[in-house]
Amino acid sequence: MNAETPTPPDTSRIYQKIAAQLRQKITQGEWQVGEALPSERDLAKQLHVSRTSVREAIIALEVSGWVEVRMGSGVYVNERHKIQATDLNGIAPFSLLQVRLLIEPEAAALAAKNMSDEALLDIKQAYLMNVSDNIMGSTTHDGDRLFHIRIAQASGNDAYYLILQQLLNEQSGELFSALRRLYTPSDMPLRSQQEHYAILMALEERNADAARENMRIHLQNVIDIFMRSKEQAA
Repeated sequence: MNAETPTPPDTSRIYQKIAAQLRQKITQGEWQVGEALPSERDLAKQLHVSRTSVREAIIALEVSGWVEVRMGSGVYVNERHKIQATDLNGIAPFSLLQVRLLIEPEAAALAAKNMSDEALLDIKQAYLMNVSDNIMGSTTHDGDRLFHIRIAQASGNDAYYLILQQLLNEQSGELFSALRRLYTPSDMPLRSQQEHYAILMALEERNADAARENMRIHLQNVIDIFMRSKEQAA
């Protein structure tokens, strides 16, 4: 008789709980806009969690616009989440996707031309987070969003990064969440992952034309999938 393999503890949601605690501290004014958060080591000690979980929580907060990670400097409270809550409230999901289709292919092309080796590594790490999210069955898709954010950052044009972060934050709202919940095919995360891989390969080759086209294909596929699913449900 074979012994049963012990089931590992569920740690997939720990970073989300930590992120919620950090958001609460920001909301309560413990850390002001522009102020640096304590180091990962100190936060891990305060919250009695691992540094890895703290790092994942900070990534989640960065994706949602609550903080800005400045390489070699620290993590700073961001004021953009307040702007997004007012300026982008209620924008239709397909309008958001159409704007992304206009700006992200060019951001990808610029990233292929301008990115540093460190920026490329950051994009690769975001892609691996996307793969891990899909394996774990994540419903928050933090790796997916971070992949797009890292490419915009690598473009060398801060406007792409700022605009995309606002658009992705709005996609975390109720309208887009409902669209994803109701109309997303079960294999869509894997399709997106494969398309992300094609974008990553173009970036590695520093092929601006291929990066632009692969990003355009990816975003157009997302729009087409949602549109077809919506029409079929009508």
